[in-house]
Amino acid sequence: MNYRRSVYTICFLLSVLCGLRAWAQDDGGFSPSGATSNLSRFDPRSRPGKKDTTGDKLQHRDPLADSITISYHFFDSARTYKIDSSISDFYSRYPVSYNYTDMGNFGNAARPMIFSPYMKAGFDPGFHGYDVYKFTPENTKMYSTTRPYTELAYLLGSKSEQYIDVVHTQNRKNNVNLGFEYRLINAPGAFKNSNTSDNNIRVSLGYTSKNKRYSITLLSLSNSMKSSDNGGIQDDKSTTGLNFNDPFVVPVRLGNASSFSRNFFSTSINTGTIYKSNEFLLRQTYDLGQSDSLVVDTITYRLFYPRIRFQYTLDYKKDDYTFKDDYPVDSLYKSFYHVVMNGRAYAYRDLWYKLTNDFSIISYPEKNNPNQFLKLGTGYELISGGYYPYIKKYNNIYFAAEYRNRTRNKKWDVELAGRLYGTGSYAGDYEAAIMLERVLNNNTGYLQAGFQNVNKSAAAVFNNSVSAFPVITTGSFNKQNISRAYASFNFSKLDLSLRGDYYIVGNYIYMDDFFKAKQQAALFNVLHVGAEKKLKLAKHWNWYIEVHAQQTAGNPPVNVPLLLTRNRFAFEGNFFKNLFLSTGFEVRYNTPYKPDNYSPFNGQFFYQDTFSTRNNRPDINAFLNIRIKSFKGFVRVENLNAFNPEDQYRFTYYNFAAPHYPQRPFWFRFGFWWSFVN
Repeated sequence: MNYRRSVYTICFLLSVLCGLRAWAQDDGGFSPSGATSNLSRFDPRSRPGKKDTTGDKLQHRDPLADSITISYHFFDSARTYKIDSSISDFYSRYPVSYNYTDMGNFGNAARPMIFSPYMKAGFDPGFHGYDVYKFTPENTKMYSTTRPYTELAYLLGSKSEQYIDVVHTQNRKNNVNLGFEYRLINAPGAFKNSNTSDNNIRVSLGYTSKNKRYSITLLSLSNSMKSSDNGGIQDDKSTTGLNFNDPFVVPVRLGNASSFSRNFFSTSINTGTIYKSNEFLLRQTYDLGQSDSLVVDTITYRLFYPRIRFQYTLDYKKDDYTFKDDYPVDSLYKSFYHVVMNGRAYAYRDLWYKLTNDFSIISYPEKNNPNQFLKLGTGYELISGGYYPYIKKYNNIYFAAEYRNRTRNKKWDVELAGRLYGTGSYAGDYEAAIMLERVLNNNTGYLQAGFQNVNKSAAAVFNNSVSAFPVITTGSFNKQNISRAYASFNFSKLDLSLRGDYYIVGNYIYMDDFFKAKQQAALFNVLHVGAEKKLKLAKHWNWYIEVHAQQTAGNPPVNVPLLLTRNRFAFEGNFFKNLFLSTGFEVRYNTPYKPDNYSPFNGQFFYQDTFSTRNNRPDINAFLNIRIKSFKGFVRVENLNAFNPEDQYRFTYYNFAAPHYPQRPFWFRFGFWWSFVN
């Protein structure tokens, strides 16, 4: 009843917001937005940002009453972006990129098929299977807008799958900005015991004093990911010949059959994962510099040029990780995992608290160039937690530095950043990065090159004396060292983007089966190259090509597809003045490889070398995307490749994402993204 009441409350709030709407008139266009592409720009800390897509931005600077000027930047990043209004790529708004694969349902554990190791030094709980669904400070957009702006998103899929996203931002006066975002993922799933329920809430507040010397930023983030884990199906051939073609009747490897339900209003998890995190971040800055003023049409604007900035950041975070089975079935555990349970309910739980105090001094050598600065800082971390209710404490002191110089003509951009843990439990951990970017003449594109190196301790989940989760290790692990060199080229006139990544990995820690963790001391290499290209086939026909190639060297415990490609063939154009249309079909294909399996007991993907995806077909989806002013509608028919003429011409040919984990069957989705200016 409480859940149903909350749903009604959300619907009421949405109706109120809709009642306050006014049309936002934005410039249109069709080009890949790149929001989820691996060819996007990166800063020195590997945070992606959207590519420049001229014509796909909501930006007006006219005196009309309903005009709006809105921009945003990611937290702790200086690069500014405009709202993207393109409709060509569904995945620019869907929270999971096309190059990810999940365990069979929207909201289940997911991993990228492109090699992407975790490259952050210091403390790490070690649970990353649900990172793609989380709100974090790094992916928080800090808005600046002249009028209140709201965006509503609703997506409905087969088997009662639902996705809701509400974003609202507004400036109270000129120096206060409020931001709010709520996201819901609720998917009962096609197979037994795969239902998910994710709730994410983000609140941001930015304030700058009238004299522009003092500013404060507040972030409050809440993530709750609930996902049932069925361990895969018992027999890979049991998906054909089903009554009513319903895969829900297929036996699975985890969960008591009497507890399975497809009730949309039920969010209970009897056998599965529950990850929760709450974070509160406070940042204050005070500037010393030069005040000035500008008079325009008898109006005086206060200006301030900072020369020295004092910055203090307080970050408090609570992470709660749980896997439980309320009704274990002894025969399933014994047959598939060689574990004797004796019918007793159990749960593994790690609970961590982290408090960080960070103080920095930032120097701006030139008053008219805020994008040139030198930042020196230090921080103190207090970490406590472990397997519940056990308390383990860590103390760390780190030193950080960052330098940036973006020239006044905005053609060159240099960024360097580093962090070293000097004392404490993680002494010797460090991360360093450098990036150089050059904008081509006449803004025809850009060239970017960079290097990253991280030296980091093993995650807490691999420490048996700290974590409750079942991970078997032999001795302690040495620090991992990962280096990454990358380069990207974007040529906007040619609609072409190229990117390359080269990794050198040492002391690699990985899971070898459901419970065993190992470390490979020998170095190995991974090379990744990617390309995106838009081809104009006819007046209204476009072909979007995305290709990724990967190769490993050194016999590593890493399996990646040699080739991953997505092709979209779309009929696009502007019709009837306000109607923008993009319709066609897309094909995703990867060469056969041996994908990682997944252990629900400790939330880790693990290396396996027996199962191959050689029987998978290319994924084929049809789509219809429209935009009328600020309304964007999407209709998709997915997994047409599941058509099986050998099974009474039904859609029962399943691709497998991992051993015994079939992907969704024929799937239908429709929804909208609607923006309002109040």
